[in-house]
Amino acid sequence: MESELPTGEELQLESVLHALSDPQRLKVVRALAEDPTARPCGSFDLNVSKSTKTHHFRVLRESGLITQEIQGNCRMTTLRRDDLDARFPGLLDAVLVTDRVPA
Repeated sequence: MESELPTGEELQLESVLHALSDPQRLKVVRALAEDPTARPCGSFDLNVSKSTKTHHFRVLRESGLITQEIQGNCRMTTLRRDDLDARFPGLLDAVLVTDRVPA
């Protein structure tokens, strides 16, 4: 059974930052931020096992970063950009830009 998606007001900074702390999940968020079109889970090149990919998408969904809608036999994934920007203005942009700066 899937957990409920948090509303925009229920988004928790700790959960969002935890979800963004993993390079694979950050890769998914970056791809969705660059192209806001809904994408199937299988279209993300994460180079991890199916069960690990499922775990990453669950963390992203439960933190409120993404929504997933079942269409046919796949889940279409979308970034909750508007909700994130309303709750934490500038956070997503700062994380995505900071991650691209070389160490």
